[in-house]
Amino acid sequence: MQSLASEILRYKPYPSDLEFDDVCKALVGTYPFLRERGSETGYSAWKITLKQKMGNYRSNLRNMGCSELKINSLQGRSEGNAHPNMVKKARRAEVNFCPDYPAGENKESQEEDRVALITEIQKRNNDEQIKTKMEKTFPLRRQEILQDMPFIADFKSRWPALFSSREIDAEFRRITTTPLTSKFISKLDEYAPKLVKIFKKKGGKHGRKITEIMAVIDERDSIDTRRCCTLKALSVYLNEDPSNLIKEYVAEDFHDAQQQMAKTVIGIYAILHEADDENNDPEEVGVIIEGVTVLRDLRELSIAFPLLFGLMYVLNLNYPPDLKYTFEFFQKDVNDRPISLILQTKPRPRL
Repeated sequence: MQSLASEILRYKPYPSDLEFDDVCKALVGTYPFLRERGSETGYSAWKITLKQKMGNYRSNLRNMGCSELKINSLQGRSEGNAHPNMVKKARRAEVNFCPDYPAGENKESQEEDRVALITEIQKRNNDEQIKTKMEKTFPLRRQEILQDMPFIADFKSRWPALFSSREIDAEFRRITTTPLTSKFISKLDEYAPKLVKIFKKKGGKHGRKITEIMAVIDERDSIDTRRCCTLKALSVYLNEDPSNLIKEYVAEDFHDAQQQMAKTVIGIYAILHEADDENNDPEEVGVIIEGVTVLRDLRELSIAFPLLFGLMYVLNLNYPPDLKYTFEFFQKDVNDRPISLILQTKPRPRL
């Protein structure tokens, strides 16, 4: 059991109940003589024992200073309102959820690198130096997010170099080992024809709304328009409102738009040209979190989708309740789950 717990920890420190079932089922399947007589599953006692061994093994590693486990050492004790089972753990294929400091490094030495990084971003044509220092300070940044849970405005002032398309892509890859924008867009383009066929079968009020969204493609057909319409229609198909994700404002009402944007918890904003302007592309596209514009001057709306999704990982944010299924779809899409299986198994509650 101790060896088995050690092997499980190589994959994840907090396996789910179903994953314990899978391990114990494989155990008694490989060694039939271990199957319990009189047990409905044949491994009930083994499952209990394995859970205890995993708990003991985590405690030992936590005492040795493992960062991913150490952040949960005081949960439910120092904070009187915290539930003891509310542990901070990887939930979305996060391979490097809470990395340890490299050998010879500690919080103080990495804080010095963070201060030096702020100086580096003020220099021109200094992308390589910034990339190197961002890679080096990843453990400090990640532990700060998980332990301190800072406000976005405060965190942005401490780590201004993080809030760019290039660095969000890089940070997402550090956490998941998966490229973000390139894979998101390629998968979206791959699945778009299948999605359109599925959308056409949708009837009722949501079917009519999807038809209205997809009709925009006939007015101004471009790759960005097709991608955006597909993503908006997907939200409707999942019984969610795409206007909660994309906030569109007119340039001539920019003052009112700024006031509304300051109240936005999370979303993508698009500043549209004035009504008499023939240019159909947005004047400006950006991302807002907690009323703070964390990204601006993005090239296309379709690029803003993966970047907002990446920020959920980078900042360890929960998916918005009114867009939960849309973001979970993005997550499964990036993880290569078959598109048909996602749509067939996804629960779709009424609005």
